[in-house]
Amino acid sequence: MEQLTGKVVIITGAGSGIGKAAAAGFVQRGARVVLVGRRKAVLDEVVAELHEQGGEAWAYAADIASKQEVNALVAWTLRELGEIDILVNNAGSASKTLNARWIEEEEWDQVQDVNLKAVFLLTQALLPSMLARKNGTIITVSSLAALRPNLLGGAAYGAAKAAVRNFMTYLHNTFRNDGIRSTCILPGETNTPIMDNRANPPLQSIRDHMVQPEDVADAILLCASLPMRTVIEELIVAPTFLRDVSGDLEISRWKNAPAECKAERFKHN
Repeated sequence: MEQLTGKVVIITGAGSGIGKAAAAGFVQRGARVVLVGRRKAVLDEVVAELHEQGGEAWAYAADIASKQEVNALVAWTLRELGEIDILVNNAGSASKTLNARWIEEEEWDQVQDVNLKAVFLLTQALLPSMLARKNGTIITVSSLAALRPNLLGGAAYGAAKAAVRNFMTYLHNTFRNDGIRSTCILPGETNTPIMDNRANPPLQSIRDHMVQPEDVADAILLCASLPMRTVIEELIVAPTFLRDVSGDLEISRWKNAPAECKAERFKHN
């Protein structure tokens, strides 16, 4: 972990959950961290906590699905902190409509923008400087939904997470000999605020048995701290205990279904 001292790190979705836990882990190990998210006030609170612990951290509010704002973020970081060593693509968004039958195009696009397009834009913005130095680490938090898609995460979320997993494999295969490490982490159910958007939000007693944000953060730190000669290409982090989600799946199937289709649900029961 001492290899993280002085490293410049950008973490998206850093205001809560996995991103917040990862930011804490990086600053504790001497890294200089830029926390990125949509809500500046939330980021400022996290940065204040990290400063109290003696860490070096900065808040930067941006829409990471905007090429202009991503380029501005990267330019600011390069100007203020120097070369960027590590990018953690953690920001994620799930739709409220889970069934592909009902989801609107706008909601589908929004999920793709946050989970996939943003990763592409940030990677593209950072690649020139990383390739010039032949050194850089890109870690993306995908999801086990990329491998086992279902109605819990929904059609849009699973498709986006599968696509970003493919993109990370592409980066690994294309740029590994240029000194770029590309890692994809696939967490199973994790106790983050995204659970509040589920069709049937899990009880706290259920969330306690899920993967916790700090568990995924530890996986991120492991991947980032290994010597540059070593890369973890892909890592699954899943709950030990498998829970019965059959009831949740049925609720998710009919979430936001049109009124005229509601009766169809009861025909199936």
